[in-house]
Amino acid sequence: MSQTDSTKDYVDIIYNQVDRPFTSYPSKMTKYLVERFNLKQDSALLDFGCGRGEFTQGFVENGLNASAIDMSDYISKTYPHINFKQCDMLNEKFPFEDNTFDYAYSKSVIEHFYYPEKIIKEVHRVLRPNGLTLILTPDWEVVYKMFYDDYTHRTPFTKVSLKDFLLINGFVDVHVEKFIQLPSVWKSDIAKVASQLTAMTCPDFLKEKSKWVRFSKEMMLLAVARKAE
Repeated sequence: MSQTDSTKDYVDIIYNQVDRPFTSYPSKMTKYLVERFNLKQDSALLDFGCGRGEFTQGFVENGLNASAIDMSDYISKTYPHINFKQCDMLNEKFPFEDNTFDYAYSKSVIEHFYYPEKIIKEVHRVLRPNGLTLILTPDWEVVYKMFYDDYTHRTPFTKVSLKDFLLINGFVDVHVEKFIQLPSVWKSDIAKVASQLTAMTCPDFLKEKSKWVRFSKEMMLLAVARKAE
């Protein structure tokens, strides 16, 4: 997902399996998205900016025909069975024909680019009419103090700017919401309120000691938008 030669090994270095081992979270997240948005079995999905590939694999496990692109080829080491194409998304066209995919997904990708509109235009191109894109990106309104802890972050988004970003680039029926990255809150209003209180009251240093605190504080935005017929 990187933009320059100096950051080509971003995934290898920052997301190495020693410091950030694989977990069951991507499987839980993709299952939740498939069920919530009624993603159809055997449909074609593109994970653009796939990183290590855990989410791509999660969609495969949930019955989708998932392909992936990224500048890093890390996914080829971890999930060699997945249809992966290496691509500099900012400077190259996606290596797929128009109207190829039913769904396009990314998590923690678009904020890494100065000109993410170049990428979203390609997403729009390769989606079929009525196809959906699902995008997760940090919520600047909440995480502005920690957003640049990742020095490769370039473009922050709010609910308003993310919605406008998708509308201006040809999508319709755009919905953007705040999203807590904790499976226990996805179906429990009580847990959601508890997480929100945690985010407001717990000091930041506790993030290193508790995943509940960390992901209560690291609020994301979840956008869902459709390519018109």
